[in-house]
Parts: sequence; structure tokens; C-alpha cells
Amino acid sequence: MHATTLALVGAAGGAGTTRTAVELATVGARGGRNVAVLDAAFATQGLSEYVRGRIGTDLTALVADETGASLSAATYRIAAGGRAGADGGDEAGSLPGRADVVPARAPFERVARAKTAEAARKLERRIDEAASAYDAVIVDASPVASNEAVAAVTAAESVAAVRPATPHGSDALQRLHGRIADVGASVDATVAVSRGIDGEPEGSAADADVTLPRTDPRVAAAPVAATGDGAYARAIANAYARLFDTTLDVDLSEEGLIGRMRS
Repeated sequence: MHATTLALVGAAGGAGTTRTAVELATVGARGGRNVAVLDAAFATQGLSEYVRGRIGTDLTALVADETGASLSAATYRIAAGGRAGADGGDEAGSLPGRADVVPARAPFERVARAKTAEAARKLERRIDEAASAYDAVIVDASPVASNEAVAAVTAAESVAAVRPATPHGSDALQRLHGRIADVGASVDATVAVSRGIDGEPEGSAADADVTLPRTDPRVAAAPVAATGDGAYARAIANAYARLFDTTLDVDLSEEGLIGRMRS
């Protein structure tokens, strides 16, 4: 097995990249796929918020200290109705496939060592390791301005930019295109996220391959795509099919049919 690897890169801080990665992994599992999300945004460590309970070994430890350990040592399963846990919780078995997260959760000293060029090369190997064990791998990366983000976009088979569906998001996307080109990669798809923040103007999403509608942004509300049948879940399923160039069978009962989606 060799999975399709996707770097999901935020065009701006708070774009919704981590939440989108979690939802994509979950809808993939809903469609019978085994999907892993690796946290290459070491500075923000947002993926750790989706893990229930204590995080022992994390991804920074695997690239800075415990380099001989298996990726599974830092892997946590996303439960179908809430946060992830080491055993996935009571609801983890309700999905046909598996959605795992490999979070970053570390003190500043280890984060600093995990951000070196040498550690970035080890991160690339960890991405390859995940690709040998899963049907799809998503790497959650911050705007390309760090070694780990560069490793994510150069190691992945494809790159998708995530931007807010606002004028600022459109401007940020153009800057991200330049940064990614500077490291010899390119943006293969764009996801526009409607955040619904009071006072934030909505902008055109005509440059986006996928537009995600508003949803409850709270971590506790995720993952919507595990069991949801509304517009957001359908958009996430469509995004998975588009970004991984595949056909995904998910039961969208609200529509009264099996959604066989492919862009």
C-alpha cells in the first residue's frame, strides 16, 4: 500500500486548516478509508485539541528524540462523536474506516529542536511511513515559513491551500502561491472556508475548487462529517473526492440517496 499524501496548507492563520483536516479524515473513514492526519504546524499545535486526555509521545518527539519509535507511538484515533483518544473511545468503531491523528504537543525546547532542517528530513520519512499504513495521509501545515512546513509541501504528492472565504483570504492565497513556488512546489487545489465571524466580510470564492459553508467552529462540535447529513458534511465529502481524486461512497440520508461524489 502507498497512500495518497496531501499537504493541507493554511494561507493565513485561523483559516480553518486543522478543522478541515480532521473533517476530511473523518469523512474518509465514513467512506471506508483509513486516513491519518499529521500535525506539521508545530508552533500552533492545533491538532492536539482534538485529542481526548493526555498526549504522551507526539510527532515532535518522533522527529527530535524518539526517532527509532514507530509512528503508532504518537497516533490517536478520532472518535465518531468527539475528540480523539488512544483507544478511540466508545464511538470509534461506528465508522467503516479509521481516522487517526498524529498531533504535536511539546514544550518550547523540543519544538525548537523539531523545527531544524535535520528534523524536517525525519518528518518527511514519517510522512512516508504513514503512507505505507493508510489509504490517505493529510499533513496539516502552516503558511510555508518553517522547515516543517517546507517538508510537508515537498514530501506530499499534492498540495491544497486553505483560505478564509474573504477578501483577505484571497490576498493571502496569492502570497502562499509565491512561497510554495519558492520551494519548488505548487498549489494543486484551493479550499475556501466560510467562517461566519461577526463583522468579517465575505468575499468571492471563485478561485476555490471547493467552498466549505459555515459550521460550528468549536472543537467540541467536531467532527460534523462523521454522521452529519447537512450542507457542511456534503461539502466535506465533495472536498475529499476532489482533493484525493477518488470516488467516495457516503450515506447522505437527508438527500435520500447514496452520495457518490467525484469532482
